[in-house]
Amino acid sequence: MKYGIFSDVHGNLPALEKVLSKLKSLGAEKFACGGDIVGYGAEPEKCIEIVKSLDCVTVAGNHDWAVVNLINPDLFNIYARSAVFWTQEKLNADDLDYLKNLPLRANLNLFEVSHGTVNAPENFDYIQSLEDAQLSFDEMETNLCFLGHSHVPISFFEIDNSVSYSLETKIVIDSNIKTLINVGSVGQPRDENHLASCAIYDTDKKEVHIHRVEYDIDKAAKAIIDAKLPKILAFRLYEGK
Repeated sequence: MKYGIFSDVHGNLPALEKVLSKLKSLGAEKFACGGDIVGYGAEPEKCIEIVKSLDCVTVAGNHDWAVVNLINPDLFNIYARSAVFWTQEKLNADDLDYLKNLPLRANLNLFEVSHGTVNAPENFDYIQSLEDAQLSFDEMETNLCFLGHSHVPISFFEIDNSVSYSLETKIVIDSNIKTLINVGSVGQPRDENHLASCAIYDTDKKEVHIHRVEYDIDKAAKAIIDAKLPKILAFRLYEGK
């Protein structure tokens, strides 16, 4: 079985369409989404529609929660906050209910999905150190978990009570090693690489591959500007920041 894993779409429809096309071309049969379908980008309703159509295992991200007032948008910077308020006006009642009812964690037996961390997912913290990774390892129910939130693809491993990390794009899954894999962001990468990020998990080969996907940034940026969202949200797409 091949799973297409993606996260942090952030209302970027051109990026989502290209990522899903890539994952399907690689043989993805099922999908899982690490949250933040909305926020920043100009086409949140269409992105929600597509994710829903996948019958996709999806967890809540902090922007999803902010749009439905489950966390305070004042916690966000001015640009993210503006996008939250704009998105609230764009979505219909069904879309808002969908976001409100997304779980914080999902366990598919083969792997888990959370947005930022496994421990205290409602806080939407980042894994920024080996110590942070250890806190999530301690709460994992399986040996593998996929994350998003930081918009930077990176993997963490717990081997013999020692934690390490890797930026490699091919990750071998070992049932004796706990593994956290951040699949990066579809809609707003932040590792100074403008290409959309996603992953394929081949459960037979026990391998995860991170893939980067070209998409029409001009189209996504124009949609943001035309919607009168903060222009910086368009410009940063070109820089991967």
